[in-house]
Amino acid sequence: MKSLFFRRIWLIVWLVFAISGCTTVGDYYDKWFGSSNRLKPAELVALKPSISLKVNWQGNVGGADNFVFTPAVSDASVYAAGAAGQVARFDASSGKQLSRFETKTRISGGVGTDGKTLLFGTPRGEVLAFDINGKPLWKVQLASEVLSAPRIEQDIVVVRSGDSRIVGLDLATGARKWTYQRAMPPLTVRTHAGVAPYGGAVFAGYPGGRLVALSSLNGNVGWESTVALPKGATELERVADVAGLPVMDGKQICAVAYQGRVACFDMFKGSTLWARDISSVAGLGIDGRSVYVSDDKSAVVAFDKNTGSSLWKQDKLYGRSISGPVASGPYVVVADFQGYVHYLSREDGSFVARIATDGSPVIAQPMAIAGGILIQTRNGGIFSITVQ
Repeated sequence: MKSLFFRRIWLIVWLVFAISGCTTVGDYYDKWFGSSNRLKPAELVALKPSISLKVNWQGNVGGADNFVFTPAVSDASVYAAGAAGQVARFDASSGKQLSRFETKTRISGGVGTDGKTLLFGTPRGEVLAFDINGKPLWKVQLASEVLSAPRIEQDIVVVRSGDSRIVGLDLATGARKWTYQRAMPPLTVRTHAGVAPYGGAVFAGYPGGRLVALSSLNGNVGWESTVALPKGATELERVADVAGLPVMDGKQICAVAYQGRVACFDMFKGSTLWARDISSVAGLGIDGRSVYVSDDKSAVVAFDKNTGSSLWKQDKLYGRSISGPVASGPYVVVADFQGYVHYLSREDGSFVARIATDGSPVIAQPMAIAGGILIQTRNGGIFSITVQ
C-alpha cells in the first residue's frame, strides 16, 4: 500500500507541477519528497567500446529553461535556438557558425524551417516567422503556449498549441487556414510533442490514446485510430496519452502511449497492424527492421517492425531519464539526464560506445543526420557526434 501511495503521489506531482514548464519527473519528485523516494538511477556499467565516437563539432545557443528544444537541419545548415531567443545557424559539416540573431522575445520550442523561413513558438502562444538572416516576417497569436517546433507541409505552417489545438497557417502571411480541436480528458500529460508531417498529411498523438491523420491543406480528418485505451478506476490510472511524435517509414506509422501500448498502423488507412503493451513518456524510433521504445523506467525495448514480436530489451539505464531512441546505421542511440549519449547495437541492444556532452540533461530526442547524430542539451549545447 505504501508503494502504491507514493506512486500515485509521484504522478500527481508530475501532472500538477508540470504546468510551469516541461521538466523531468525526477526534478519535482526530488524537490517535494527527497531523493530517497525517487527511483535511484543506475550507475553506468563499465564499458569496453567496440566503436570510437567523437564530437565532430559543438556550439551553444543558450539554455532551454523548462522547455524542450530541438534543432532543425536544412540545406546543409543546422538551426538551433535557446529559451531567451538566441538563434544560430551552423554549417552541418564543420559546425562553423554562419549567422546569429535574437528574436527579442522568449521562445519555448524548437526551430521549424524549410531553409528559407524560420519558425518559432512562444510561451505566450505566439508563432513567429523570420527569414534566415533574422528579419521578422509575421507574428500570429494562438490561444495557448506553443511547446513544439512549427512544421511546414505544402506551404502550410502546422502548429500545435498547449491546449492540443492544431492550427494551419499560410507560410507567406501567417493567415489562419484551419483549426483542428478535440475534447480532452480531465487529466493529461503535458508534452512538447508537436506534429509529424508526411506526404500532404500531418499526424499527431493525443491524450486518451488516440492517433489522428489530418490533411495539411484544410485540416480534415483522414483517419483516427486507437494506440491505447484508458484503463483503471481513477482519472490518474486512466491517463493514457500518446507520448512523443509518431514515427513512420512510408508504409506504416507507429506511436506509443503512457500507461498503454506501442502500436503500428497502415499509414493510408489507419488500420492496426499490431500492438504491444508498454508505457513510455520519451517516445520511439524506427528503422528498416525494428521499432524501438524508451519505456517509463528507461529501458530500451526493440520490436519487430512487421510483427511486433519482442527482439531485445536493454535495462541497464534504469532510472536515468533517457531520451527517445533514434536509429543511426547499425546503432540505436539514446541520451540521459547527465548528458551521456549511449550507442546500442541494433542486433541485440548491447552497449557499443558512450560519449559525454556538457553534463546537462538531454530531454529532446537525438536527431539522425548524415554521418551521425545531432544532440541539443538542456544547457543549450549543440553536439554533432559521429562514429570514427
